[in-house]
Amino acid sequence: MCNADIDELCVVPLLPMDIQLFDRWSVGQSLPDWDSSNAFNNHSACDSFGKSECSGILLLLPEIALNVLGTIWTYTNCIQCDNEHFTSTVVEIGVLFNWVMLGGLVFVLAMVLDPVGSLKLQEGANGSVDTDMILHRKVTRIWVRRFRWFFCWLIRDEHSHEAFSQAAGLMSSMFRNTDIVPSDFIAGFVLLRVKQKRESREQRRLALLAEQRYNCTSIVNECFTGKPNWMCLKKARHYLQLSVAIYGWPFLIYRYCITGLFKMMPKFFCCACFRTKPTVVKEDNCCLCNFAAIRYMSKLHSKDILFASFVNHIFELPFFVTVDHETSSIVIAIRGSLSMRDIFTDLTAIVEKLDAQGVPSDSYAHKGMLCSAKYIKKELDDYNVIEKAYTNFPEYNLIITGHSLGAGTAVLLAFYMRPLYPNLKVYAFATPAGLLSREAARIAEEFTLSIGVGDDMVMHMTIDNVEDLRTNMVQVLQSCRLPKYRVFLNGFGYALFGVPSRDLESTWRHRTTSEMRNSPLLSTHSPVLSMITQNDGFPTDIISNHHLVPTTSSYPNEQPISISSTYNELAARRYSKIRLYTPGHILHITKKKKSKEQKKADKKSGTNSNEYNYEMRWATPEDFKELRVMPRMLLDHLPENVLKTLDNVLEEQRTEIGFDLAQLSMI
Repeated sequence: MCNADIDELCVVPLLPMDIQLFDRWSVGQSLPDWDSSNAFNNHSACDSFGKSECSGILLLLPEIALNVLGTIWTYTNCIQCDNEHFTSTVVEIGVLFNWVMLGGLVFVLAMVLDPVGSLKLQEGANGSVDTDMILHRKVTRIWVRRFRWFFCWLIRDEHSHEAFSQAAGLMSSMFRNTDIVPSDFIAGFVLLRVKQKRESREQRRLALLAEQRYNCTSIVNECFTGKPNWMCLKKARHYLQLSVAIYGWPFLIYRYCITGLFKMMPKFFCCACFRTKPTVVKEDNCCLCNFAAIRYMSKLHSKDILFASFVNHIFELPFFVTVDHETSSIVIAIRGSLSMRDIFTDLTAIVEKLDAQGVPSDSYAHKGMLCSAKYIKKELDDYNVIEKAYTNFPEYNLIITGHSLGAGTAVLLAFYMRPLYPNLKVYAFATPAGLLSREAARIAEEFTLSIGVGDDMVMHMTIDNVEDLRTNMVQVLQSCRLPKYRVFLNGFGYALFGVPSRDLESTWRHRTTSEMRNSPLLSTHSPVLSMITQNDGFPTDIISNHHLVPTTSSYPNEQPISISSTYNELAARRYSKIRLYTPGHILHITKKKKSKEQKKADKKSGTNSNEYNYEMRWATPEDFKELRVMPRMLLDHLPENVLKTLDNVLEEQRTEIGFDLAQLSMI
């Protein structure tokens, strides 16, 4: 058999089915069926597809086998035959393309299929069964199995089982019974962005944001008037530099892709495994690359770094301790999220009792960060790091700092260390919102300065906010008048050119319950149909109290839709009964685009060439009770952008107000 026959055997059978499936998906024809694969609503998984799609999926097995056989014949010498070089090349490309098509089909199936499957209920002796509990357990097991397969290298971690279980329970609580599949998230975020932009436009039109703008200022001295002396923006910028340094060599290479290695090379400590190190360094490589990156980014001398740990497991974060002579302080810098282990620490979001001195007995905190704080406290005690530092520098202050996950851990660590060091202070950057119960967050104001920038999503990301986002996402998917492929295309255009004004209204329409049943984005039997009202496609009371007016079905042969047993259960379902908040004094920095007049004035005076003005205000934890989909919600969280913002604010004060940065003294 020659290679041309192999190509004909292996490639031809797969292409017709793939083209058919992709073509049906591209025109939006099968979207309602594919996305309604939640078997709790559809009693048979195959009912969601139809016989042709099920038969096509079953044909994947022989197609995979034939493609494997064709690959072996094409790329090995198992079969010898005379052929031209051009023919062989075409066949090899064809087989490779066949694998790409097969992988694309598997990806599409993963995006549009809900793996929960049919739910078989077995009634107990009393004839009753808790359907929601059974569904919760089943969905939780599915998520645990996913985590174990996709993150198999984490199984060896001591706390991996607990983290997987907690994260799986969170996913189940968030998304079970919602009939949402991965492709819905993309469409949902696009639609939420359109909806929220429309709401913001209406707020500006009604001048509802006037009070918030009134509380903002662009002058640093004015903003910090009446605040304690230790709350200094220049000092905060200095400690942020140390918080960034602990991210190590991956962050340095990320910032300087070409020159990063050369920047670290003078700081390398070669053959560290066989040489005596001046500093206790745990779990770094043989050249101490992470340690070298810290030295480069922080501008610290190696003898000033007392301890550095790069151990990174679930609930175990890298950190280092240094003597900072510039501010006369001993600094503990804790790293934020950088690995999948850190993500699972973030996802362990169940509340845990905060058993520290000086806090009320009913205080609670984020469990993942609380476990991380206890780990760092144990490491510091085991090596007597702080005690040794105070032996040499007894007059220095103790400072704890961190970014993102490290910021939350720093605040919790401070609660455990305050009994011994009552004057310690915390500088937290991009602090997670779901960290402390309200009273504990209020106590943290005594020693914590939290700084956030712009639309940072982590500063809004509490469990309650994510649950509200989920509920709103389901609602906008059901309210949208466009097929999913149109939403994807529009979203791509929005990312490049922004959301045009005409789309703020044309995406939605007044719709009745019967029209909602034909929505191109969700299941025709979705349990969330009952949330739709007649008011512009948006429920008027979804945010206030989640109580809706019962709706009856417009189908004569169907039972009325039960709101209280479906959507109200989804809207009222809460993973945690205790809301957590952002700790400390919260300085929120936003940027505002300059007007044309300001740009002309700056150009004439040559004082400030920045495109934006920066405004600051002191926020409260309650200001971060809504998670909005914004273009810079991720970018504003990145440590380099937070650092750049502080640099721009300080530079703006020097150039525009004409007062020296030295006046922002580091007290």
